[in-house]
Amino acid sequence: MGSVVKINVLSVPEEMRETLEKRFASRAGAVENSDGFEWFELLRPVEGTDQYLVYTRWASEEHFKAWMEGPMQAAHRQGPPSAEGGEAAQRPAASGSTLWSFEVVQSAGPKK
Repeated sequence: MGSVVKINVLSVPEEMRETLEKRFASRAGAVENSDGFEWFELLRPVEGTDQYLVYTRWASEEHFKAWMEGPMQAAHRQGPPSAEGGEAAQRPAASGSTLWSFEVVQSAGPKK
């Protein structure tokens, strides 16, 4: 069996986009050091939607679940770091979230 891809679809109001991007930028290594982690991308919507896509690729479903139950839970309990401080700084940037799951059937990279 090949890799699995998890795409978290986040609905982010216009006024919270910068906050969301800063929070992801400050996560430094929060997922990259996890066993079975293969790839991460935060995709900003260009037009027609307020939905950001958080793309992660894992060696297996088990690796993803282990991350969800360990490092991810710990990171979200701590809350995002904030220079602004106060209650408003801690409120979620996204107004909704949906998780999509896929198995990698085919993939290709550039020919060198």
